[in-house]
Amino acid sequence: MSAGAQVAALAAESSSAGLTDGATGVVSTGILSGTVLDVNGDVVQGARVELMSMSNEPPQSVQSGSDGQFAFEHVAAGVYRLRVTGPDMSPYTSGEIGLKSGENLIVPAIKLAVTGGVTSVTVVGDPEVLSQEQVRIAVQQRIAGVIPNFYSSYDWNAPPMLAKQKYVLSLRSILDPVSFVAVAGVAGAEQYQNVFPAYGSGLEGYGKRYGAAFANHVSGTLLSRAVYPALFHEDPRYFYKGKGSIMSRAFYAMSTAVMARSDSGRWVPNYANVLGNFSAGAISNAYYPASDRGFSLTLLNGLAETGADAASNLVREFVLKGITSHVPSGANGQP
Repeated sequence: MSAGAQVAALAAESSSAGLTDGATGVVSTGILSGTVLDVNGDVVQGARVELMSMSNEPPQSVQSGSDGQFAFEHVAAGVYRLRVTGPDMSPYTSGEIGLKSGENLIVPAIKLAVTGGVTSVTVVGDPEVLSQEQVRIAVQQRIAGVIPNFYSSYDWNAPPMLAKQKYVLSLRSILDPVSFVAVAGVAGAEQYQNVFPAYGSGLEGYGKRYGAAFANHVSGTLLSRAVYPALFHEDPRYFYKGKGSIMSRAFYAMSTAVMARSDSGRWVPNYANVLGNFSAGAISNAYYPASDRGFSLTLLNGLAETGADAASNLVREFVLKGITSHVPSGANGQP
């Protein structure tokens, strides 16, 4: 049976099996299929094909048929990887594949090399599905299950987020309950040390300090994590390295305060973070006491935030992975 006929038959079976939501009429699963070949273009029979969910669900597996074809039916919408192995052949693992509800997706032919050879095949899924999956993974990551660790990526080859998802994640970060507690702590420390004395003391002084600290949080997060990353096509996340000497990892961590991965995968100057920090510092002139406003406030806040980013990235690199919940299985940084 050809790949087209096989997919059509599975689609018909899915329909007759009642895989449609009776209330909405929307198909809730899809079909993912393809063909396994060797480097000469000949079909590979009996190859083991595993479908691995990025949501840590148990993998499914099938074998390629006499025509080299395989198919997974009744697959829930989501993001997956394919792992293919064959006798005396090098294993192959795909990139992330996005499957939509009701979609019959045929992936490009997978070519296996004889053991010792090198094969490189890239499977590209739907960018929006992959981007949404990155947000879903991010918002589950919390230090000790409580404190957000949304902007750490432990998958070195994670696909980029689209502009919409950059805004979604930044808003989730701003409105997270832990953020309000953290801002309250900052305002309390400033009150105790009488920072910005023009704000006064008591509840009124604390309220002004809290408002200023929260405004800093909102402007810094929106500009550095969403507005400028969308404008410059840069990824706002920190990509965990996890390999190499302590010195090389430390240098990498600190350098990411001023260097970033672009949406195309290249390393570029971190315009988003640096401009975001200094822009937020400039905006702070609108609400800090008149006696503290001016260029020096902008410069001080911008430099302080950029330095704090370098320090926090050191903590991300050496401390947070081991105490962060819901880190995706197999995500161990740089390959």
